[in-house]
Amino acid sequence: MGHLGAVSAPGGVRGLTKFLHTSDWQLGKPFGRTSVETRAALQDARLDAIDRIAAAARNAGVRIALVAGDVFDNSEPGDRVFRQALSRMKAAADIQWVLLPGNHDPARADGLWSRIRSEAPINVVACVEQHITKIEDELSILPAPLQFKRSSDDPTSWFNNAVTEPGSNRIGLAHGSVVEFGSSGPNNLIDPDRATKAGLQYLALGDWHGVREVNSRTFYSGTPEPDDFGREITGRVLIVELRGSVAPPSVREVIVEKYSWREEAWQISSATEMAKLMSQAFPIAERQRIVARLTLSGLVTLADRVSALTQLEDGLAHELRWLDLRAADLHGRATEDDLSDIDAQGVLRTAAERLRAMAAEPGASASIAQTALERLYIEIQRVRQTES
Repeated sequence: MGHLGAVSAPGGVRGLTKFLHTSDWQLGKPFGRTSVETRAALQDARLDAIDRIAAAARNAGVRIALVAGDVFDNSEPGDRVFRQALSRMKAAADIQWVLLPGNHDPARADGLWSRIRSEAPINVVACVEQHITKIEDELSILPAPLQFKRSSDDPTSWFNNAVTEPGSNRIGLAHGSVVEFGSSGPNNLIDPDRATKAGLQYLALGDWHGVREVNSRTFYSGTPEPDDFGREITGRVLIVELRGSVAPPSVREVIVEKYSWREEAWQISSATEMAKLMSQAFPIAERQRIVARLTLSGLVTLADRVSALTQLEDGLAHELRWLDLRAADLHGRATEDDLSDIDAQGVLRTAAERLRAMAAEPGASASIAQTALERLYIEIQRVRQTES
């Protein structure tokens, strides 16, 4: 049975016309493609986001935080993540946290959400069924918890006929899409006009990881801690202030992110140009909190390609939180000087010339030959540095 009846806001706060909207915490997200060290840092940042969200709420004079689904990345987040989440919300005892199951952590019977409801502190409300949750007399939360990862039904359809007390602000809380993606049919598809049809003052949505305004009463908050490249505006929470039943609410973004995910694409022609771009990119004071994807392209000498990659891998990569370097389109063409750096006229020179010729031929073996030539060049330089 869902949480019924009135919930007293922490500290007995009255006149509730402001609340915080957040979603898609996805606590326990694995970040599998990063290094072990980076993975741990990014996972902890998602837990730390709870503390930053609480601070943002206090700074805005808000005592209610609505979490519109995907609190956890999956239905078995592990004991540490589970305990950390509840303890951090409990520590923010002046905030009333209203949680909703999403598609990553649906409310399956006898699963994660049963445990949350049995172990959650008093200031945490788990909306696991379609029942109105009242916050004092001012807010009536209409939740649309997901019972399954995918559903062809609109989880908010029951809002239209939900009866709330006169004078109470009707706030919808849901997780799903307002547009259909892909060709597999609609999943958790929400009517974008639901706020109007159900007489809602505000519809707080989760699922889209960037901040997005659907209409003046319907918003996605996005994830509070960025989790991938190519997202729209992320790392925010929304402070919502109601202005009566006629005027739309005031919605304000507050930045809470710890790490910033950024993409760059550089076309270079020399190692000198590479060094210049490096000095100008990613402000030094911010590098420790930047997760970057850098794509290189261009045609340079073999020596310059090796030098450019060395500058990145031995320099910038260690200054950033993590660097996803993509250099397949930065082509190094071996010059006579490059071959002489390998060997002036001996057997290694012969091998290098053969590899250069193979790299210039069409076919799959060309890239293998180019890689072998580059590796030969690198190893020769390494040996010489060791001997000098």
